[in-house]
Amino acid sequence: MKIDRLIAIIMVLLNCDKITATKLAEMFEVTPRTIYRDIDTISQAGIPIVTTTGIDGGISILPSYKIDKKFFSPEDIQSLLMGLSSISTTLPPSELVGIKEKLKNLLPTEHTKERLLKSNQITIDLTTWMGNKKFIVTLEQLKEALNLNTLIMFDYYNLKGSKTNRIVEPYQLILKESYWYLQGYCTEKNSFRTFKLSRITNLKLLNSTFVPRNFTPLPLSGQGWIDQQLIPIQLRIDASLLEKMIELCGEDHIIPTDYNTFIVTFPFVPDDMGYNLLLSFGDKCECLSPPDIRKEFANRIKKLYSIYTTQLPL
Repeated sequence: MKIDRLIAIIMVLLNCDKITATKLAEMFEVTPRTIYRDIDTISQAGIPIVTTTGIDGGISILPSYKIDKKFFSPEDIQSLLMGLSSISTTLPPSELVGIKEKLKNLLPTEHTKERLLKSNQITIDLTTWMGNKKFIVTLEQLKEALNLNTLIMFDYYNLKGSKTNRIVEPYQLILKESYWYLQGYCTEKNSFRTFKLSRITNLKLLNSTFVPRNFTPLPLSGQGWIDQQLIPIQLRIDASLLEKMIELCGEDHIIPTDYNTFIVTFPFVPDDMGYNLLLSFGDKCECLSPPDIRKEFANRIKKLYSIYTTQLPL
């Protein structure tokens, strides 16, 4: 196919300083006239082709269009490919395929197979087993808005479930702890705000652009709200929760007992999210102290129990 030959010719030109039309014709088993037509097509696509005549003449790509292979080490390219593979688990691959192929082309021939193998040895898959299938579409819409400086409008639900309509200037997408966030300037609040993408619905790109403001990314460290609410609580957990607790608070806060259970000093925020997290551990976890947290947790369990013991209306 012609498109395959065009791509192959570009790769050859990127890999060499200069090559004759005759040599290219031999490589692709076509006539020199066909090669010249292909070169003309490549030039029309915006790739700066240079042709010279004479004994040392030939076809080449403008040197400033190339990246010296020595600029990136094989280890650098391996790391970049690994990162791109991880990004591709949350974004459509259409934009990434070409980038990955270009990076592979920068690898010295003797290192290609080895580095490609190693780049696949670590994969960061950020997708969920189940989830909102429209989420990727939302990300693509936001990427477009970011690229074009387009105002967006959406409905936003807060922690209590209240819905507001927002018009926002988008500035940055952030992935933190498997959750996506959008940072932008809210025209309603007249300030920069952080929005959790899972709470955004009915997203629309408006037919209006904006002049970017001076933007400094807002911290997502929890300072100013979560750190002021954190209190240590004591949990007794079953061994089946050990791995989860190590992820959440580290081994230094976990002490084994003689009964195949563990005592955990757990950083806890006494709000709905905090108590819902404890409830998610089921009967494999017991809150031991402080007494007020244990009492409130028990009250929430009673309310949940009452819901399921109340007979449904016929």
